[in-house]
Amino acid sequence: MANAASGMAVHDDCKLKFLELKTKRTYRFIVFKIEEKQKQVIVEKLGEPTDSYEVFSASLPANECRYAVYDFDFMTEENVPRSRIVFIAWSPDVSKVRSKMIYASSKDRFKRELDGIQVELQATDPTEMGVDVIRSRTN
Repeated sequence: MANAASGMAVHDDCKLKFLELKTKRTYRFIVFKIEEKQKQVIVEKLGEPTDSYEVFSASLPANECRYAVYDFDFMTEENVPRSRIVFIAWSPDVSKVRSKMIYASSKDRFKRELDGIQVELQATDPTEMGVDVIRSRTN
């Protein structure tokens, strides 16, 4: 396990599941959670390859911070199918200040553990991570 700057470790499962998403497309998305008692980032939820973006966004809690990666498929203006791996730092306005601070201070180190992220979003409410927002950032 690698130590994050905030003292949070990253569970090996996080890296393994991300690698499966990236290389084998085994999952559509992964939601990660900081387990404060164990001081480590763990996998909270895995999305099936057939899951929609709505299923993904519904899996993020309305009042707690999370990290997530989403395998976003889209068509270019030339009608070429493409895919981008999007990292989302989910930090709702209503979440606890302590939680926001822990997630913010651990984010960069955690992101470095996930090699292959192509787009990054910081979102405090669902409108900041809508499909249109992601599409505009992937071009």
